[in-house]
Amino acid sequence: MVTPQNIELHIEELVLHGFLPGDRRHIAAAVEAELTRLFTEQGLPPALAAGTAVPTVDAGAFQMAPDAKPAAVGQQIAGNVYNGFNSVK
Repeated sequence: MVTPQNIELHIEELVLHGFLPGDRRHIAAAVEAELTRLFTEQGLPPALAAGTAVPTVDAGAFQMAPDAKPAAVGQQIAGNVYNGFNSVK
């Protein structure tokens, strides 16, 4: 049986260009939900499992369709952040 781990993830700043200001809360909620899902289903990336403090993660750039919904944007961002943790040594 796997023992659940508690982690604290603080995102101080999320810089997004080209999105409507009114979408920011929806995007943030989608990021939070997707990161929770990824950590729950796929586990902690190695650096986090080892207890490494990760002061910054580069989630990279990505392309979205002009009519992309905030939920889809948030999911893409969360996936990039999660993958960014996997590149931490």
